[in-house]
Amino acid sequence: MDTTKVEFLNKHGQKLVGRLEMPVDRHPHNYALFAHCFTCTKNLSAVRNISKALTNNGFAVLRFDFTGLGESEGDFEDTNFSGNVGDLVAASDYLKENYQSPTLLIGHSLGGAAVIFAAAEIASVKAIATVGAPSNPVHVKHLLKSGIEEIRETGQAVVNLSGRDFTIKKQFLDDLETKSLPETAKALRKPLLILHSPQDNTVGIKNAEEIYVAAHHPKSFVSLDGADHLLFNKEDSQYVGEIISGWAKRYLEVSDRVVPDLKTKHQVAASLDAEDGFTTQMKVGNHYMLADEPESFGGNDFGPSPYELVSAGLSACTVMTLQMYAKRKGWHLDNVEVHTSYSKTHAEDCENCEDTSAKIDTFHRELKITGNLDEKQRERLVQIADKCPVHKTLHSETQVITTLV
Repeated sequence: MDTTKVEFLNKHGQKLVGRLEMPVDRHPHNYALFAHCFTCTKNLSAVRNISKALTNNGFAVLRFDFTGLGESEGDFEDTNFSGNVGDLVAASDYLKENYQSPTLLIGHSLGGAAVIFAAAEIASVKAIATVGAPSNPVHVKHLLKSGIEEIRETGQAVVNLSGRDFTIKKQFLDDLETKSLPETAKALRKPLLILHSPQDNTVGIKNAEEIYVAAHHPKSFVSLDGADHLLFNKEDSQYVGEIISGWAKRYLEVSDRVVPDLKTKHQVAASLDAEDGFTTQMKVGNHYMLADEPESFGGNDFGPSPYELVSAGLSACTVMTLQMYAKRKGWHLDNVEVHTSYSKTHAEDCENCEDTSAKIDTFHRELKITGNLDEKQRERLVQIADKCPVHKTLHSETQVITTLV
């Protein structure tokens, strides 16, 4: 993944700071804009994990701090919900001017309500996804209940939210009360995905129902059973990212996304950030995937290991070669399975088998052949397996030419 720090101005001239994450080959098929939750920042673990899942599926994602939060300029106490919506429009304008207009909006919690309002102002948006969103922005008032009376009496109050103190002014509450999300959702007429946990104790599941009922089709709902509001469980946020990626592609232009001369000159690209351990984003041909190491080796096991990928190439090439050969011969080969594993084993005739350098790379390959074939034909297919191109490459003298770019 390729992450770039970006800066742009909101309508008041204040600098907002974000991270633009690109897929590994830097040629995304669509751009997505992410709105974080109330008083959160772009660096919330759930936001990062969802973004990574999207980039691993070919999206570019801009996640940024709303005014007065994280690295962005401004005072949070002077902001309101309308300001968040305005910040999203400013972020969209930045993408339009410097990259490509966003087609997908994603919002978490109050950010989910904000993207529904912002979608009405961003013409390029073709799909919207919300995660744990309130059915009306005014829902946030229950989070401020400790200071509501003081806010109404004095015009402001210091409220502790998730262990941090925030000054909330009366204008924030007044702005919330002017916003009707059901009316906006009803008029939206754009594909909407609603993700919500039945166990969400911050924004109850009833909110998801109210948004769903208000919106027009096409609309979808996915239950995040067992998840908490902030998606602290890494598997939950990654699941959300994968669901949004798969759902959104139905409504976005993906198949003809890349002009041929923009494709990487290499067949495979891989990218790994310092904080990601061994979990590696890859673009293999025109397909995005993950590589990793098993948990026993310190990885997350989110994808095949490098040697499993090599074994996979050998297995795939073998079955393709055998089916192609059988068809050319007119043989009835119904199915062929190839099971391959990799290890280092001692050479049979090594003089010093205790020396680790005496071990050789070994691929163990087993064939399962199903079809109306005699023994001679089966034996011939075993011979042909050794002639598949990847097999030949592994046995030939190869070279890896490395250059720094």
